[in-house]
Amino acid sequence: MTRPNATLPAEHERIEALVELMKQEQQFLVAADADGLAELTARKAALVQELAQLSRQRHGALGSAGFVSSEAGMEPWLAAQGDDASRAAWSALLALTAEAKELNRVNGMLINRQMAHNQTVLNALRTPTAAPEATLYGAKGQTFGSAPSRRFVLG
Repeated sequence: MTRPNATLPAEHERIEALVELMKQEQQFLVAADADGLAELTARKAALVQELAQLSRQRHGALGSAGFVSSEAGMEPWLAAQGDDASRAAWSALLALTAEAKELNRVNGMLINRQMAHNQTVLNALRTPTAAPEATLYGAKGQTFGSAPSRRFVLG
């Protein structure tokens, strides 16, 4: 039977890599670097999948050992059967997870700020429906909008 602490080193390695990617993501968000963000997304998703799989393995081991098959079962298992190294590894993993959660919160705020900015720019580019004259031009120089035509008759 696999022990619940068997996945902790791999989980620690993956969450550490995820934290680093999220820091890079934050820099790309501040710089509005869409290409950099696109490149990180696949790597981030792969790490999250690996972390989920490792977590499922740990949960299964906890259940097999007679403990709750979730994060809640880890503390009781550590109290009953864990050693100092396992307790330290678990604490370190929880600390890194908290850091990742905070980075995710901040990155989410940065994304929302960028989306609001983009929406403001899009709104500014749209011709208001009640405007007396169109302010945007098409590819051939024609104006868009519902402004009345101004044709002059020369006599």
